[in-house]
Amino acid sequence: MDAIWTTLFALPVIVAFVYFSWGPIIQGVVFSFQRNNFVADAVWVGLDNFEYVLGDERLGRAVMNTLYFAGLAFVFGFPLPLFFAVFVAEARRRRWLFSVLAYLPVIVPPVAGVLLWEAFFYRDSSGLFNAVLGLVGIGPIGWLNNPDLAMPSIVLYATWATAGGTAIIYLAALTGVRADLYEAAELDGASIWARVWHVTLPQIRGVILILLLLQLIGTLQLFTEPFLFTSGGPNNATVTILLLIYRYAFESRDFGAASALSVLLAVALGIFSILYYYATRRWNTGE
Repeated sequence: MDAIWTTLFALPVIVAFVYFSWGPIIQGVVFSFQRNNFVADAVWVGLDNFEYVLGDERLGRAVMNTLYFAGLAFVFGFPLPLFFAVFVAEARRRRWLFSVLAYLPVIVPPVAGVLLWEAFFYRDSSGLFNAVLGLVGIGPIGWLNNPDLAMPSIVLYATWATAGGTAIIYLAALTGVRADLYEAAELDGASIWARVWHVTLPQIRGVILILLLLQLIGTLQLFTEPFLFTSGGPNNATVTILLLIYRYAFESRDFGAASALSVLLAVALGIFSILYYYATRRWNTGE
């Protein structure tokens, strides 16, 4: 009887979760097989939307831009929070101040953060970065107007905006590292870098693997930064997969193509996550 009442009590929450979480997903899959602009009646077109998306020359550019961003974010953005967390953990004083300064960008709304950094990226000498470079006789540089510099500039902002939240997670993980391991390493004369490599990293490798996966998935769904900074320019140098989905849906009013590309992205991320799990399972379990 208790099980029945428990089920009845939880049923509204389960129904709401299924309706609002899985309902849009199922509807999106259905849209991917339709020609639908929410004005005329939907027409079932089978795989035509997928053929159109895969044949669109813009898709290759969007995929390469997205992978380029993910690569830059991995090289520069992934190690930084870990190094910062280790630095704060080793600091003897003012840990709270370093933690606050690191997390502060996370609470800044994305639009406000972009507006702030746009002032840094101004192409003339009034921009902060160009003003600093002007002191040594360099510039001015069109950071967001140069196809070669636009994506690295977005990576710089994204690293600033997200690194603090990841660093806080690493700090929480570091509290679980056994203190006696550090003491034994110090007695053996290990330097701080040796302690980090042989003690810290092996002890928190599970957290590292999870955060790496989440970062890769997040970077492959990049939208806000290129949309607000450059709208995909210059010369489509910052068009990403999600930005292409946005263009299908809200510029071309082709919600079928947008849904088809969304489904393809979801399938690709699902396959990538499975492969990542099996590729890192041995290291994660320490076998």
